[in-house]
This record gives sequence, C-alpha cells and structure tokens, in this order.
Amino acid sequence: MKHIFITVTLISSFISTTHAQKTYQKNYDNNNHLISEGWLENNQKVDYWHFYYPNGKVRKEGHFSSGIAAEYWRFYSDSGGLKMEGHFENGKKSYWWLFYDNMEKINHKCQLKNNQKNGYCLIYNNEKLIAASKYKAGKKLKEWTTFASFKSENKLSDLQ
Repeated sequence: MKHIFITVTLISSFISTTHAQKTYQKNYDNNNHLISEGWLENNQKVDYWHFYYPNGKVRKEGHFSSGIAAEYWRFYSDSGGLKMEGHFENGKKSYWWLFYDNMEKINHKCQLKNNQKNGYCLIYNNEKLIAASKYKAGKKLKEWTTFASFKSENKLSDLQ
C-alpha cells in the first residue's frame, strides 16, 4: 500500500508541473488597451494568438509553435477589414497567400516561400482574373496579361 501512494504522488506532481507551464496571457499597453492575448508555454508563444489595434479591432491572428509563427494567419486593417491571409512555415510566409482590396475582394494571390514570391502570382480586378506572373526567389520570370495565354503555357495543376 505504501508503494502505491508514492507512485500516485509522483504522477500527481508530474501532472501539476506539466499543466503549470502553459498559461493564458493578456498583454496591455500603457493606456490599458488589450494588445495581445494567447497561450504561453515555457515562456514561448504557442497555439492561437490574437493581436489588437488600440481601437480594439483585431490586427492579426494565428498560431505559434515554440514562439515562431506557424500554420494559418489572418491580418486585418484598423477598420476590421481582411487585408491578407496565408500560411507560415518556420516563421516565414509560405505556400499560397491571399491579398485583399479595401472591399475585401481578392486583389491577388501568390505562392510564397521564405517571405518571397516563389511560384505563381494571380492578379484580380473585381474578382476576375486579369493577369498572372511567375516568380523564383522574389524575381519575376514571366508575366501573362490574359488567362488564355497563361493556360496555353502552363498546367493548371501547377496552381495547387
């Protein structure tokens, strides 16, 4: 019986230590406006975080992994409109990113890698595709001014 008590105490102590490391934190500016909130684990941002403008509107929101931006993020204007959204990998913008105009319609969407255009960039006007470009490491390689010319030279499966 004595042996069981020691084991339960050790397990209970381990569980308490593990849970005590992850806390929800809210950060305020000098005027007591909420500027960010989210989870901390071992003093690093983890999981989902929200960041705010002084007017209280969300500035950006997304996931952290060990203090580094990861997964999907959304960025907003100070009036609350969606400005851009996309994936982070190792703290850098990667994969497809969508960029919006003031009416929250897609203005362009681009494939990114390490914060640079790397792949295709599709340009829209009033939700209609009007042009496309191809980039490598931030440098423009080619531009198409019609979707028909783009389709004739590229496989649509490359847009995935």
